[in-house]
Amino acid sequence: MMGATLDRVEPGAVDISASYRDNLTQQHGFLHAAATTALADTASGYAALSLMPAGSEVLTIEFKVNLLRPAAGTHFVAEGRVVKPGKMITVSRADVFAYADNAPVLIATLLATMIMQPG
Repeated sequence: MMGATLDRVEPGAVDISASYRDNLTQQHGFLHAAATTALADTASGYAALSLMPAGSEVLTIEFKVNLLRPAAGTHFVAEGRVVKPGKMITVSRADVFAYADNAPVLIATLLATMIMQPG
């Protein structure tokens, strides 16, 4: 749906990117807040999952997102990182960057709480 790609997967760190597409924008031509949030939530969730036991699943149970500036760019990268791992609950975050002319601009940051679901 979003055409996102998984660019980096390391223990506690996942990067996901998506290119600008008209169907992901709002009325002013910026990436929609829902698309920005989806990238951030997914990156932070997969970062949490990367530290969970094999066969586990992850669910978001809470997040807060700050939209810091208009999401203008040719592509967008969400960098998900684990802040505090736990046996059942993990706190993770994601920073979302817009790229135009290869210069990253921080457009959003998300802090999330994830819960492990046994596989």
